[in-house]
Amino acid sequence: MTRAPRLEFPGAVYHVTTRGVRQDAIFVDDRDRLSLLTILTRALRTCDARLFAFCLMGNHYHFVLQTNHANLSVLMHRINSKFSLIFNRRHGRRGQVFDGRFKALHVDRDAYLLELCRYVDLNPVRAGLVASPAQWRWSSYGAHAGCRPALEWLASSEVHGMLTGHLPLGAAQVAAAQALYADWVAAGVGVRLWQDALRQGLYVGDEKFIEQVKSRGS
Repeated sequence: MTRAPRLEFPGAVYHVTTRGVRQDAIFVDDRDRLSLLTILTRALRTCDARLFAFCLMGNHYHFVLQTNHANLSVLMHRINSKFSLIFNRRHGRRGQVFDGRFKALHVDRDAYLLELCRYVDLNPVRAGLVASPAQWRWSSYGAHAGCRPALEWLASSEVHGMLTGHLPLGAAQVAAAQALYADWVAAGVGVRLWQDALRQGLYVGDEKFIEQVKSRGS
């Protein structure tokens, strides 16, 4: 059966997930995770995309990102193909690393971008791996909440700006925004995001948003 083409257009925001083939681990150790982040950094720069949130789990990862061009598939091919090559070479393996093509949900930036960032940063807590998102090194939480150094390739300022209503200027405003983000995430443990916002298995937004995506991607 032929797969439906993805709807890609400049300015689209996505929640992207990729899983290991047969649910196998895609990260054997921290060196693998660092490898993916290095590849991600280069791909974001080359493809002119912005990353709002990420989380590297054991057998899958999450990205929340925006493409400035209609090139999500190009971006993800760069990331997954390069990582697969390095992963197989390093571990003496052959064949697929990822389970088919990545999954991408269109996200209503105004209504659900912050919610998706919170959902992604809470993944290790929901999985029972840590008690607090601050304990998980491999996510965007540390940079957004100020408990780890800022990452130049992560759009923390934009995330903070959505929370506060303006881009933070100066150390005091940044610290206040970081504390606000930590409170925002802490308040989201029981939020039922998918039950409330997911439509047709492809969109995080309302019916009006779906029509807007379809019209732009046609």
